[in-house]
Amino acid sequence: MEWFARWVVRHRKAVLLAAVLLLIPSIFGAVGTYINYDILTYLPPELDSMVGEGMLDEDFHMAATSMITVEHMTQADTLALKEALAQVEGVRAVLGADDLLNVTTPKEMLPSDIRRFFYSDSGATLLVVQFDYPSAHAVTMAAQNTIKKLLNERCFIGGISAILEDTRALVNKEMPLYILCAVGACLVVLFLSMKETVVPLIFMLGMIFPIGYNFGTNIFLGQISYITEALATVLQLGVTMDFSIFLLHRFEEEQLTCPDPERAMVQAIQKTFSSILASSLTTIAGFLAMCTMRLTLGRDIGLVMAKGVLLGVISTVTILPALLLTFRGAISRHTHRTFIPRLQRTPRFVVRHAVPILAVFAACFIPFAVAQAKTPVYYTLFDSLPQDLPGIEGTNRLKEDFGMTTSHFILVDADLSSREMQNLSREIAGVEGIHQVLSWESFVGGGIPQEMLPRSAREMFQAGGHEMLLANSSCKSGTAEQGEQLKTLNEIVKRYDPNGVITGEGAMTNDLIQVADVDFRSVSIASILAVFLIIAVSFRSLSIPVLLVAAIESAIMINMGIPYFTGDVLPFVASIVIGTIQLGATVDYAILLTTRFREEREGGYPAREAARIAVEQCSQSILTSGLTFFAATFSVSLASRMELIGSLCRLISRGALISMFVILLILPALLVITEPIIQKTTWRWTRRGKETTTP
Repeated sequence: MEWFARWVVRHRKAVLLAAVLLLIPSIFGAVGTYINYDILTYLPPELDSMVGEGMLDEDFHMAATSMITVEHMTQADTLALKEALAQVEGVRAVLGADDLLNVTTPKEMLPSDIRRFFYSDSGATLLVVQFDYPSAHAVTMAAQNTIKKLLNERCFIGGISAILEDTRALVNKEMPLYILCAVGACLVVLFLSMKETVVPLIFMLGMIFPIGYNFGTNIFLGQISYITEALATVLQLGVTMDFSIFLLHRFEEEQLTCPDPERAMVQAIQKTFSSILASSLTTIAGFLAMCTMRLTLGRDIGLVMAKGVLLGVISTVTILPALLLTFRGAISRHTHRTFIPRLQRTPRFVVRHAVPILAVFAACFIPFAVAQAKTPVYYTLFDSLPQDLPGIEGTNRLKEDFGMTTSHFILVDADLSSREMQNLSREIAGVEGIHQVLSWESFVGGGIPQEMLPRSAREMFQAGGHEMLLANSSCKSGTAEQGEQLKTLNEIVKRYDPNGVITGEGAMTNDLIQVADVDFRSVSIASILAVFLIIAVSFRSLSIPVLLVAAIESAIMINMGIPYFTGDVLPFVASIVIGTIQLGATVDYAILLTTRFREEREGGYPAREAARIAVEQCSQSILTSGLTFFAATFSVSLASRMELIGSLCRLISRGALISMFVILLILPALLVITEPIIQKTTWRWTRRGKETTTP
């Protein structure tokens, strides 16, 4: 490693030039990366709801639709609007009641269910807009934006496609604010904790490169979710800032014994790389554990963040040393008083009262451990959006005027007889909460001669060897009531057609609930095992990984238990990924403290004194890192109007503080009490010939 460190120091100008040049393709890669705003598309493709979505898209062109409620407009104006909508690029068709009637057929002849679908009792008219591409496609998004400009104050657009476009617009609007808040908050903490006034600015300048590279290389993944896009910068900033702090502190330490700054930096790079390697591996492993999720959103977040951490490590030992040496004159000239000092009284208190501290912590921990399993979770992601968005308001209008709380698309074999289809429709209509069922048999059985019906009427319900039934439900997606309703509907459909499927927002959300429940357990187990193994190999110990993982997991349980007592309801994404993020991001603090504890034991200090010194020497780094992570994420939680992003950032910020306090107060007590066990379960715990177990 020494030759590499020397090369970086000697060729620092070339390193900085290469770093800047690499930002150019990164910008193009970031701009060219497709952002997916539809979380439901991350469901496993083999699920019935996803199979049904494929049928709706390929056969019926109904997977991407928007519903427009037209209130108090004349028929002529409505038809003119319909014609204008049909001319929008990306719109495949605009369906209205007139498409199901011939010119000579009065609307009163429509079957009651069909009539109530297109005409409300309040006089509103419904238009169904079909798109050429899926809801989250860029062309569909652009079409949605154009449609909104065509609508007047008496028209309201709703449905998943409309809400997804609102989400895109909101994320694009708030993203710069997230970055500004995170950077500003981090700078405040760094200014308070460091005496060198220029260093925080250099740190932020250095972070531009790995963050830029991370976003640029996302193009090789094909796409990333909007959640990943919104959180990646903030998380990468908070998680990898540790590495910059470690390098600076080591550089300052080396300068005390080596007056030559270049030689001191070579030594700092060598020692920093070895110290952050284990820390970064645990963080990377924690993020990669999310790839075990069946919901591929986890793989999306996990790969991007693991890549970001790796790029952060590389930048810390290449770009940051070059920046620190280049600006070393400005660094030495501008200093100020620090406000986050090393802890001195706290370590003494902790080592003197190790047993009482652990006893009090265990007593406080138990209720949170029980509560975290009972924390309520919601799965209807649209509830996390501001309710004044046009798509949300339009969807609410659909509920008010047409009773469309949720729509189920039921797809069965078109070879079923007319009688079977009528019986199927009748049974579905009899399910509790279903207030309307539309099908081809609604026309045929409604007394209208088939020759009077236009071809578009049949194509709306029969295509690709399948027949579609549309069942409108009064149950809200993601609720237990709708889960039971879908279970009943599925039993009915499978009796008529074993290959029949139910899709739509409700069915996909119901599948999401079941998948998320399994993912929560699999991700937790995978992340704990991965981090456990890396710590075990790094320390060559069986007991140390148990202590460190237990310390962080207790902090996670406290964090996840707090919402139960505060009455908060968490988005399902938070319940799955927060544990992995908190474990991977803050286990570094535990590794740093434990490594310093071992160094002091090797120096001949007894366990209590070694723990005191370790806490005192590591406290400033841990406090700075933890408060930086807290500030970055908490500031975003205050700025975001999206409850999903806000909830995730609140949990992460609170988790950073809880983990920080657990590592500084609880882990030292654990190390002191269990040190005899550590000696027996760790290969060469210290390099001294004999061990000192003085309490």
